[in-house]
Amino acid sequence: MTAGLSAPARPVLDEARFEETLAFVASRAEYHDLTGEFPFDSFDALRRIGAPALTVPVEYGGGGAGIAEAVEVIERIGAADPSVGLILQWNYTNHLALQHPDSPWPDELKAEVFRTAVTEGALINGLAVERELGSLSRGGVPATTATRLADGSWRIDGEKAYATGISGLRWFTVTATTAEPSPRVATFLFERDTPGWRVERTWDHLGLRASDTQTVVFENARIPHARLVDVRDPGGKPRGAGRVALPLLLAANYNGVAVATRDWLVRYLHTRVPTALGASLATVPRFHDRVGEIEAQLQTSRAVLRQAVATVESGGPLPGLAKHVATTTAIRITESALDLTGNPGLSRSRPLERHHRNAMVGRIHTPQSDLLLANLGKAALAEGAPEGVPA
Repeated sequence: MTAGLSAPARPVLDEARFEETLAFVASRAEYHDLTGEFPFDSFDALRRIGAPALTVPVEYGGGGAGIAEAVEVIERIGAADPSVGLILQWNYTNHLALQHPDSPWPDELKAEVFRTAVTEGALINGLAVERELGSLSRGGVPATTATRLADGSWRIDGEKAYATGISGLRWFTVTATTAEPSPRVATFLFERDTPGWRVERTWDHLGLRASDTQTVVFENARIPHARLVDVRDPGGKPRGAGRVALPLLLAANYNGVAVATRDWLVRYLHTRVPTALGASLATVPRFHDRVGEIEAQLQTSRAVLRQAVATVESGGPLPGLAKHVATTTAIRITESALDLTGNPGLSRSRPLERHHRNAMVGRIHTPQSDLLLANLGKAALAEGAPEGVPA
């Protein structure tokens, strides 16, 4: 394993500037939620403190951070605005995957992506999901096609759904099926100025509205052969060990939503003074118990995540479990806060209803809970099967 994946947590960003940037990102979250626009101003602020290059190796001028540091940063950004956190965690996931020994990328392309992250704050993500195909984690091959041309370049045609952050990306990878007698699954690196693609603004979801997770259409898009970064047989196992960061960073982002909910609720209970009570709701024992339940759920989720980070190199189900626990916890905590606050919590003048909408989106990200729980259940049943009884 590389140091980029396993280095212990340490401060990388300047704390005072990071705190100031987080406050700015949080101040813009409501506006971006209302408009659904890519949060350019928030990313401008993050670029000024070097956040997009946090996980770039130090030899390219980056922060050299590993998963542990990235988790801490994304959890705090997720508390400020999880749409921003979602876009940035994809950037970190891709940077960390490129550093893994299983990465098939040519060194010169890795270097270009890393250096632009440092010099420009350039962002990267991967475009793999298609509406008919669904998640690649559940099998299947892309309907998007890659046709080899006479000059050696490739023509890409097709459509990709859920391209998170597309309006702000400098780089993105595209997965396609080759138009060959024996088709293969190929991945290409696109730069923003590559011709032949367009964005269709289809993202109008309940939450994470500023994540800019749009549809991208490719029509006769030409890409040099030198930008082919991976090719494999259909059904072959994708090179994905380096993407073990993904469920951990998703978990961090949704833990951030839960933290923001807890923090808002505590402030609200201290400032809400019903006339009949003559004191703040924070003095009522019933609220002590309910806030205690929220705190226990939150601290449990954060502990599971950090345990998963600490044991990431040993393999096992903990990264996926951390994502499942974080998303379900964020939903439960926002539901509990809404139950405690009633009408005020549902008002658009307060952020709680936004936190709840954002938490709900966690269910769609891979690994989905149903697949994870089914695998955990099968493993437990197999381990506990009596001798001689088929599992």
